[in-house]
Amino acid sequence: MKKQKKAATKNKLSFGVEDDDNADNVSSRPITSHATSVSESDATDNTLSRDDTERSKKRLGPNASISQAPRVLTKSAMMKDAQIREQLRKDFLAIQERVKATEVLIPFVFYDGTSVPGGQCKIKKGEHIWLFLDLSRKVGAELGVGVGDKSKREWARVGVDDLMLVRRDLIIPHHYNFYYFLVNKVQTNYGALFNFSAEPTRATPAHLDKDTPLAKDFNPLARPGRKKEQRNDDTDTLLEGADDDPNITKVVDRRWYERNKHIYPASLWSEYDPTKDYTSGVRTDTQGNAFFFP
Repeated sequence: MKKQKKAATKNKLSFGVEDDDNADNVSSRPITSHATSVSESDATDNTLSRDDTERSKKRLGPNASISQAPRVLTKSAMMKDAQIREQLRKDFLAIQERVKATEVLIPFVFYDGTSVPGGQCKIKKGEHIWLFLDLSRKVGAELGVGVGDKSKREWARVGVDDLMLVRRDLIIPHHYNFYYFLVNKVQTNYGALFNFSAEPTRATPAHLDKDTPLAKDFNPLARPGRKKEQRNDDTDTLLEGADDDPNITKVVDRRWYERNKHIYPASLWSEYDPTKDYTSGVRTDTQGNAFFFP
């Protein structure tokens, strides 16, 4: 019994020594591996940080392929850009007002089933359609379009609301101005609705008085100049529209149109719609009947 106990104790002692040795060996091994892993991770971190700094430096540097380097948007630079934009806006508005003040010549006819020569009206591009109709009414009263003195009295009594402007096949409402059709380049099957330029021409004034309205010469009671005086003015022949065909611009009595709008050619006329495309499509009359000619 005593021998067995001693053997057991010896085994315990020897077992403990072996455990200590193993523990020492095990504890010594991970220390070296951990140190190497830490050193390796530090090395990789250093290389990554070095690569990142190099990349950041490359990104911040100017691109040699770009001819002009971008500017820094400082407060002074933004204010300067705003001033430049404001000056450009003012210049554009000044040019626009000068173009509106440019005079053009519009030959026309009075139409009541037949074309009666009506002469021509000189008007500015920024004027409205109703002003052109009033000028044409005065021309009709001066020329005495019709039969005898009765026609003069009728033209003198007729109002602008009773007149219509028909340009080709479109009835132009009174509230539009001529510049609207120029700047929007309104087109029809025949081309431009008004063959006037939306840019300054030789007839455009060099400067414009801001206090002077476009319709400064308008007087509803005034009579137009005499026909001889208009013929002697050679400068009118240099204006835009002087060579236009008078038959494409018709001044029509609205009452006549209401009585004859179902008869050709009044059956082709339609009021101008800014949302409609007049350059394509089949032409039809008010009843929807298609025409096989342009």
